[in-house]
Amino acid sequence: MKFKDFLSSIGIGSLKVETVVEMPHLEEGETLNGTVYLDGGDGDQTIDFIELNVIKLVEDTRDDSDFDFYETVIGKQSMEFAGSVKSKETVMQQFEIVPDERWMLDNPKAKLILRTVVHVKNGVNAQDEDEITYGTFES
Repeated sequence: MKFKDFLSSIGIGSLKVETVVEMPHLEEGETLNGTVYLDGGDGDQTIDFIELNVIKLVEDTRDDSDFDFYETVIGKQSMEFAGSVKSKETVMQQFEIVPDERWMLDNPKAKLILRTVVHVKNGVNAQDEDEITYGTFES
């Protein structure tokens, strides 16, 4: 194992992920489309798969809990990725997710998050989060 590959396997100079959503606010009937950009680090990175999770995040402070936010995965998509991302290279992977009724928020302290996790073989997973909205926009 080369030294650069070793550093990448512990997360130094490792792969970076950026998720770009075409329309962060969706109306009913629209589809969530976007592109995942993978920027290679200082060493080549072998990708196992890319996971996209739509998460309902609710802020709720309770006396009986140490956590102020509660996450519920309401949508999940995995994308196979054959190959690796070479050092200093950028690779793009497009995605499309169809929303359903679970995306509607009934709590004013809730929001939707799109979490992208790139599972790196024998390395540190890369992650990105973006807020999205769904349904009728109320101002």
